[in-house]
Amino acid sequence: MRMGMIIVGILLIVIGAAAFTGQLNFTENKEVIKIGEFSATVKQERTVPQWLGGAGALVGLGLVVAGAMTKR
Repeated sequence: MRMGMIIVGILLIVIGAAAFTGQLNFTENKEVIKIGEFSATVKQERTVPQWLGGAGALVGLGLVVAGAMTKR
């Protein structure tokens, strides 16, 4: 359990730091019009919000600290 918390915390710190610096992007497909069988879609590239990355990194830091302080 202790090592699991530390590993998950480190992963959250890394992913949160990437999101905080704006390096995590995702593509969203949005259907703008549909007439019968005809449909038009738009691909929109978006970035994960920086506040979400910062929150993830803080939660990860908390997990690492909690895992390090837990006694065996």
